Amino acid sequence: MAKNPDAIYASPLDEMIDFRFDERVVDVFPDMIQRSVPGYGTLISNIGILAARYAQKNSHCYDLGCSLGAVTLSMRQRIKQPGCDIIAVDNSPAMITRGQKILDSDPSSTVPVKLVCADIQKIDIENASVVVLNFTLQFIPLDERLILITRIYQGLKAGGILILSEKIAFEDPKQQDFQTAIHHDFKRTNGYSDLEISQKRAALENVLIAETLSCHQQRLSDAGFTFSHTWFQCFNFMSLVAIK
Repeated sequence: MAKNPDAIYASPLDEMIDFRFDERVVDVFPDMIQRSVPGYGTLISNIGILAARYAQKNSHCYDLGCSLGAVTLSMRQRIKQPGCDIIAVDNSPAMITRGQKILDSDPSSTVPVKLVCADIQKIDIENASVVVLNFTLQFIPLDERLILITRIYQGLKAGGILILSEKIAFEDPKQQDFQTAIHHDFKRTNGYSDLEISQKRAALENVLIAETLSCHQQRLSDAGFTFSHTWFQCFNFMSLVAIK
């Protein structure tokens, strides 16, 4: 996938507006995500491996908040169960339009994919063996998160999984400061200036609300999951798998 360089926050902004997944972000998203999320490539690849293990025949696999379809492609390339399809959902028309072009150019699999431009909180989740929320829940209002996770649990088949990847917060202020510092070092190493880091952080402040690992684990339990496990973490980014 060709990458346009992310320079959205490279110059001082007179007015800071909340971050949103518009055409401007879509144009640079592959570069932005790789330079901002440590371990992103490894995470995406291994989500495909998990999906291949837990996908059940004649079931749906959901990529909720699919952006340009990186998770969808990873699952599509790995899943071998007969009768499986992938339903990829995002509420950004720009993401869906661009994602469709990327999927159309991928000849690696015959697993059917349906791209849907919709609010993930309003779609039906049914007959699901795999559901992925890859850095998606953090953009949902706090008081609506349990409702979504519960709906996912109810729509999963027995033995199905939810893969939940999130940027996390830490209860210990010293640990929070440490994790924030090394994440910013990671971004500097990838070419972002202090101005870019500061301005993007301000743009995300009211949009991306991170929670602690214990908050996520409790919510999964409240929704009905009896097993969850942290299978991936790099700095302040982690991924849980929960099995029904």
